[in-house]
Amino acid sequence: MVGIIPAVMALSIPIVAILTSHQRSLEKMKHDRLKDELELERLKQINYVTETDKLRLELEQMRLEDSKKHDSLLLK
Repeated sequence: MVGIIPAVMALSIPIVAILTSHQRSLEKMKHDRLKDELELERLKQINYVTETDKLRLELEQMRLEDSKKHDSLLLK
């Protein structure tokens, strides 16, 4: 019984080291995933703003064209 305790203690240290290393790698993967999700949200926001500006400009261009058509019809 006395010889088993040191053997168990000696084997438990590498097991704890393996588990700790595994936990660290899992946390690093979670951190990287969260970082990627934040970057994706930032890009989505930029895309939304860009699309909104594009649609606003297209609408403004359509209004100008419509106004020109209306003015040309009035001149005839």
